[in-house]
Amino acid sequence: MPEADRLYRHPLAVRAFHWINAACFVVLLLSGLQIFNAHPRLYWGADGHAGMPAVFEIAGNARTGGHDTWMQIGHWRIDTTGLLGRPADVPGFGRTNVAFPAWMTLPTGTMSLGRGRGWHFLFFWIYTVNLGWYLAYGLVRGRFRATLLPRLAEIRPAALWRDIRAHLRWRHPQESLARGYNTLQKVAYLGVLFILLPTQVLSGMTMSNSALSIFPFLVDLFGGRQSARTIHFIDAVLLLAFLLVHLWQVVAAGPVNEVRAMITGYLHLPRKARP
Repeated sequence: MPEADRLYRHPLAVRAFHWINAACFVVLLLSGLQIFNAHPRLYWGADGHAGMPAVFEIAGNARTGGHDTWMQIGHWRIDTTGLLGRPADVPGFGRTNVAFPAWMTLPTGTMSLGRGRGWHFLFFWIYTVNLGWYLAYGLVRGRFRATLLPRLAEIRPAALWRDIRAHLRWRHPQESLARGYNTLQKVAYLGVLFILLPTQVLSGMTMSNSALSIFPFLVDLFGGRQSARTIHFIDAVLLLAFLLVHLWQVVAAGPVNEVRAMITGYLHLPRKARP
């Protein structure tokens, strides 16, 4: 086995943000599904209620025993075969279709809007503070400019296509790890940090009465509270997609080394790969 060297890759601030953000996202996702179950329909504009046309819904026919369930986006309907929208007996709701099964939500095993909202808003504010201080840290210390801002040569079509092919082939040479983030990683991280995460925070604040009392302009910014709820849901789906791709790339690059680096800060590399 070649002799290994250690490269200090992740400062303490980066590691703290990463793990706090990861924990918050899991809780927010599961509690968000619990909240969505209380009214599994999304609308656009200022108002939204049963009887209005929805831009998205997960539903079904409770009389068929779970054999007729669907997810609908506008006029496009997808059969969910009982996995989503399955009918269940819910205390206080009677026989109703539940968008996401109880094991996928927080709290698990029951439908509880109040407890779901409690978990969601608690971790939402932790999530918001964590994002705020990290963005300030990255901008003041110049970390984003030094590690995430792509160079002109990196965004040329040939260079981008080379990175895409390497990702699709699961090729992550140790030398490339030593050089830092590749172009696709830089673009993805910048998009998450400066677009998806801030949008998630601001759209979430638009659904909070206490936040709106301080920042009433958020309603106009998103075109209504129902639009903000829809954007919040779409944003969560995009962040989940990013997380899945991120985990896939961690596995491709070597999960033990990658996770250890995010805990200790040090990436282990063969000495010939050290920059």
